[in-house]
Amino acid sequence: MSHLNLSFAACGFLGIYHLGAASALLNHGQRMLNAVRFFAGASAGSLVAAVLLTAPDKIKESKDFIYQFSEDVRSQTFGALTPRFDFMKYLREGIETVLPAEAHDTAQNRLYVSVTNTKSRENCLISSFASREELVKVLLASCFVPVYAGFNAVNYKGEKWFDGGFTNALPILPTGRTVTVSPFCGRQNICPNDKEQMEMYFKIANQDMMLSAANFQRLGHALFPPSQEKMESVFQDGFKDAVNFLESENWYE
Repeated sequence: MSHLNLSFAACGFLGIYHLGAASALLNHGQRMLNAVRFFAGASAGSLVAAVLLTAPDKIKESKDFIYQFSEDVRSQTFGALTPRFDFMKYLREGIETVLPAEAHDTAQNRLYVSVTNTKSRENCLISSFASREELVKVLLASCFVPVYAGFNAVNYKGEKWFDGGFTNALPILPTGRTVTVSPFCGRQNICPNDKEQMEMYFKIANQDMMLSAANFQRLGHALFPPSQEKMESVFQDGFKDAVNFLESENWYE
């Protein structure tokens, strides 16, 4: 098997799907994971990529965090948009809890995080991290949705950055085969399969998505998390779709 890359799409609270897929890969796809040289992601996808690379034993803890985060957002009058609800502070605390002290060393030149420059509106894939704090800042920048997550973009190396999902929601690396993961039905390797009479696709920031009622519902759930029961169902969907992919590639263990 030649070297692989593994890329996780931007998807907000539907990052729970990514955690389900990551759990399946850890349980049934070690041979595939051993061949993965580079990990990539945008927004919530970058968080799961970082956890899978630097702290694979923290998948369960990450799942518990996103459940609690979702519950707290649902309890707010206007969700994450509720005044005085500090979305970024809450997210930083979760990242700080999960990432190990040496995460930046493990991630150096192996993790590619999609971010968008506030001035140029150009995308950048950042893969160099001089410290754990730099890694945390880049991950926060990749998740910063203006207005929704606050009004002050993340400052990194003297420039302001926001959600990479706006400009490159699913990074494809130039060398090797990139295996793509997304909770939206589309042309990704690991994704839901919506059965529509007519298959029509549209592209959003480098991610192909099927035009389906289910996908429009998912877009809403990305910013306004559904019930915990639904979140658990999405986690299981991610697990199942990843298993199906492993089986189709003869990588299932």
